[in-house]
Amino acid sequence: MANDLIQKEAVLLNLEAADQDQTLNRLADALQGAGFLADKDAFVASVKDREKHASTAIGFGVAIPHGKSSGVKKAGIGFARLAQPVEWNSLDGKPVSIIILLAIPQEEAGKEHLRILASVSKRTHS
Repeated sequence: MANDLIQKEAVLLNLEAADQDQTLNRLADALQGAGFLADKDAFVASVKDREKHASTAIGFGVAIPHGKSSGVKKAGIGFARLAQPVEWNSLDGKPVSIIILLAIPQEEAGKEHLRILASVSKRTHS
């Protein structure tokens, strides 16, 4: 499953980003370049809307933002390790340096979203 969700073009190591918005936009650019997005702006808007409800920064310097949007062609994961941590309204009050961005097509929002989150969670705890 991971092979079709992650493409090397969507893995950004030592990403220079000033804040959460810049981080999300650069990761979305990478997801679009890897063929996951049809409409980057619609996808980013869905991620930001989700972030308004509750922070996706889970602590330990990690955030798992996600968006469900018709702007997503196929489910995918963007990964970034930031050169410098950024503020993300984290549950532990600390900035994040690892971001795992999930892109989910609107029509697959229910089960696919949970399946990918479960897969990411298993891989980060292995």
